[in-house]
Amino acid sequence: MSRRSAAAILGLLLVGLSPGSAPAAPRAVDCEGARHVRLNEPVVVDPEDLARFRALPPLRVQALDAPPMVRHEADRGVYSGIGIDVWCFIAGRLGLRYDIEPERGRTVADRIGLIQTGGADVLIPLSLRPDRARHGLFTRPYYESRYAVIARKGWQPPIYRMDDLAHYRVGVVHGVAFEPILRGLVPAEQLRAYDQTSSDGMFQALRDGEIDVAVFNKSIFAEKRYSHEYFDLEIVLVLQEYPRAYRFYFSDTPEHRRLVPVFDRYLAALDVSESVARHEVGEGQLIERYVAQRSQRVLLQVASGAAALLALASFLALRRYRRLSRLLAERNQHILQQQEALQAANLELAKQSQTDGLTHLANRRHFDQTLAREHARWRRTGSPLSLMMLDVDHFKRVNDRFGHQAGDDYLRAIAQALRGNAARPADLPARYGGEEFACLLPDTDAEAARAVAERIREAVARLELPNPRAGVPHVSVSIGIATLEGGHAGARELLAAADAQLYAAKRAGRDRIQATVLG
Repeated sequence: MSRRSAAAILGLLLVGLSPGSAPAAPRAVDCEGARHVRLNEPVVVDPEDLARFRALPPLRVQALDAPPMVRHEADRGVYSGIGIDVWCFIAGRLGLRYDIEPERGRTVADRIGLIQTGGADVLIPLSLRPDRARHGLFTRPYYESRYAVIARKGWQPPIYRMDDLAHYRVGVVHGVAFEPILRGLVPAEQLRAYDQTSSDGMFQALRDGEIDVAVFNKSIFAEKRYSHEYFDLEIVLVLQEYPRAYRFYFSDTPEHRRLVPVFDRYLAALDVSESVARHEVGEGQLIERYVAQRSQRVLLQVASGAAALLALASFLALRRYRRLSRLLAERNQHILQQQEALQAANLELAKQSQTDGLTHLANRRHFDQTLAREHARWRRTGSPLSLMMLDVDHFKRVNDRFGHQAGDDYLRAIAQALRGNAARPADLPARYGGEEFACLLPDTDAEAARAVAERIREAVARLELPNPRAGVPHVSVSIGIATLEGGHAGARELLAAADAQLYAAKRAGRDRIQATVLG
């Protein structure tokens, strides 16, 4: 066997090593997740390159706390996430040694500067920008996310597209890839960039009313909302037209110029879907995790308080009675505050179970329960009860032309129009399914229900949502109404009658209202 053949076999054996065969990862990194990363095809690395990589000094790695890509788990003191799983997998295959460097109060811009000046070797994660690429080396992307517009909860600014931001005071974290886009859109006196070690200062400014909205990564905010208790903030628009692809960012050295193409070959062959599913935590799971953490803290605090009080009681006895009483009162007050926070989180979880995640209207389950309750009240009182069914005309052509993400934005805008025109406390607008909505109008006769429907139809028309493939310039809605003003019709008959009127409106040419009275 020739030397070259033997070297090639050695290279294949080295590349085939499992992540556990490589030098142990630093304790600050949870590399268990590397087992959730798969290769779709083999990657063969030249044995000389493998030997060169294994001989490199430990890489100095900077990790941003940016879940789900990188999450700093303070209770365990480790970093985890999709980016960490991918890094551990490739670094293990190549035998790389590395250290995750402590944060030390550095901003995002500071950390990018460390890579560009040689003060660190790798930054995880970062999105590509031309000015960054001139001073460092980017790998292929391994995860894609989007930015979102965030506002104070309960305030519904009319922001339906990117251009609408020009009318507001906008906050952004200095150094992120989206900052130059905002500078080209928002007047300089209205844009505030927060040059801080985290996003906390920007979100506090949003809470204090110093800015109207903040633009921030959607996935990261979903987790920070619970870990930092930002329950008074919410996403009002996802900027679907500006996806951000996240990568590894290396300092520009001869060694890294050899290393980055090998990373790219692995990234092109990797299947990270299992890792993404593991780390992209849904909002309901985040609430449950928050409630569990709160409950655990309360139990620990109660146990600690009881142990401390018993120890003090045995040590100080009656001579310290007044002091113990004061401490006990303070502890009880603290526990009461924790219980109130826990109750608030439970209420939030209950609300989530009754709310459609896309439009924030009532969901089908909540609507069905309310319909049964209001129908029973109608039987007792005889007060008129109206039910409206609404469907978006030619909605499939929106998805076919612009994609499902744009279709979701359309549904959110139409839901806002429905909410704004069925605004009495007793009214219940809901997402019934797909592009179909429903609205329950208690104590509303046929004439008043038609007036509400006409306001909704006109509000949707004013949105001027493009739908060029429909043969009409903008999206419209068809509405069917059924009203109970007497008789013995059941809740299902009322629903069926409204649905029949909806399809009659469709057959009559769409963008119109059809109504009937059951008596």
